Amino acid sequence: MKDVGFRIIQLAGKGYCCSQILMLLALEIQGRENQDLVRAMSGLCMGAANSGGICGIFTGASCVMALYGAKGDDAEKEADKLPLMLAEISEWFGQNTCRLYGGSSCADIVGENRRRPDPDRCGRLLLDTWRRIQEILLENGFDPANPDLAL
Repeated sequence: MKDVGFRIIQLAGKGYCCSQILMLLALEIQGRENQDLVRAMSGLCMGAANSGGICGIFTGASCVMALYGAKGDDAEKEADKLPLMLAEISEWFGQNTCRLYGGSSCADIVGENRRRPDPDRCGRLLLDTWRRIQEILLENGFDPANPDLAL
């Protein structure tokens, strides 16, 4: 996935929202598909349930972290580092969006009256968040391409 920015534009052009795009990128880098998961991620778009609340990029990023570190069945155990990873993405996202937009809700980022994402603001934030997700995963011993293989 050499040009992530271009891939983000492609996926947005196909009608996927921010949280879906982050999950699609994670699944693609793993060589996997999961339509049900991608579909479920749409509930986070434009703030959960289109509420204008906390940005779907943030909640989507949290879900991507959980894809790598959370418990998925009875035989699995949550990764010890997952709470730290979630705290790192939360702190980074909050600082970044507060500095740029005055807050981390969709309403803060795209404006109260907007019903659609802002391609410039949301696109840049998606790309920056994707890069930060990758850094956090690597810093915590996760191979983004193979979640079952610790580095």
